[in-house]
Amino acid sequence: MTPMSSGSMTRVSRWVYPERVTTECQPPSPRCVLVAGPAGSGKSTLAKALATQLRLPLLDLDTLTNPLLDGLPASALAEHWLSPAHGPAIRDARYAALTAVAAEVTATAGAAVLVAPFTAELAGAAAWDRLRAALGPTDPVVVWIRGDAQLFARRRVQRAADRDDHRPPTPEPVPPAVDHLPIDAELTTAQQVFRVLRALGEPMGVAPGPPAGGIEVDALLFDLDGTLADSTASVARCWDRLAREFGAEPRLIQENHGQPSDVLVGTLVGPDRQAAGRARIRELEIADAPFIDPIPGAHQFFSSVPDDRRAIVTSGVRDLATARLGAVGLPVPGIMVTFDDVEHGKPHPEPYLLAARRLGVDPARCLVFEDAPAGIASARAAGCRVIAVLGTSPAAELTGAELVVDGLDRLTLVRRGDAFRVVPAG
Repeated sequence: MTPMSSGSMTRVSRWVYPERVTTECQPPSPRCVLVAGPAGSGKSTLAKALATQLRLPLLDLDTLTNPLLDGLPASALAEHWLSPAHGPAIRDARYAALTAVAAEVTATAGAAVLVAPFTAELAGAAAWDRLRAALGPTDPVVVWIRGDAQLFARRRVQRAADRDDHRPPTPEPVPPAVDHLPIDAELTTAQQVFRVLRALGEPMGVAPGPPAGGIEVDALLFDLDGTLADSTASVARCWDRLAREFGAEPRLIQENHGQPSDVLVGTLVGPDRQAAGRARIRELEIADAPFIDPIPGAHQFFSSVPDDRRAIVTSGVRDLATARLGAVGLPVPGIMVTFDDVEHGKPHPEPYLLAARRLGVDPARCLVFEDAPAGIASARAAGCRVIAVLGTSPAAELTGAELVVDGLDRLTLVRRGDAFRVVPAG
């Protein structure tokens, strides 16, 4: 896959206070956004959420064309219009209608969110050139919802839409040949929207205002998952598969994010199958580790901290933590507290107390970076200060953190004698 480069985009530097979160919308991006993905990927849901957040018109291929095609008399077509018999002709007509409407909308409104499979267009060549030309002088941002074909097939069964009864067999998803932003289908809609807006450089709907002088500490302690490594989708994939294999309820996974793996296994599979469940989830997560993404700015910020003043504190086991660090190109620090090292995991304070003790630093002089309520509770109970990183949980749930940022690229570490001060970047 070809991830979209954000180097040329303007990003807004800001610090976020959880108690000052607002729903006030920001001015829309001037670029059109194309949301694409296979049937069942959730592209219409994501596109609607993005259009609402960006205050842009929403143009859905299905909404624009399906009512007309569904309303044709039975004598007009020998088979359903989605059947392979009508393939190219119907397909070309539908996309011609979408392109024409999009050209008028962008000429008047300036931009729009478009949603369709865009299979031919995203392969490049003439179809892509025609679409680009219709949307104005600036190339659109392509958001591609990636995922497993079996996941999309299950979703199509669950939605029980009539159109799926006439759809030809869906092949394995093929990522776009054009520049695009991949978004995992396993994420919640809110998590997907967050990642798209972050890539676009859009404000997150929160009020700025850094604390005077930044935050001064002697050591920095980092959670791993959702803080240094964007493993949220990987976690969802693996735990969903475990739940399906063991006949458990998948919703319990989201409700217990940040809990130690062994605790969550017990919640999902019950006491009689915990050993098998623990072994299976470790196998699944380690196998999936190469597919996780880095958190923006995590490598640079983490690497700016001297090794004797930093630690990773994770609810995962050591071999999984090592695999995920390797996947995002981060070194294993000299101090790393994992679930293997403690009797009580997060939200108990033991993990962060142990990390501070190993570093020889007073917990009150430690700054913790976390993404989940359980981790924040653990750090606060240990007496540490906390900065929360968005991407897993909504800001409103990150109570206890004195500051919330949407990525570690928002922060800079400044040496002050034997101490460090964390200040806004740039």
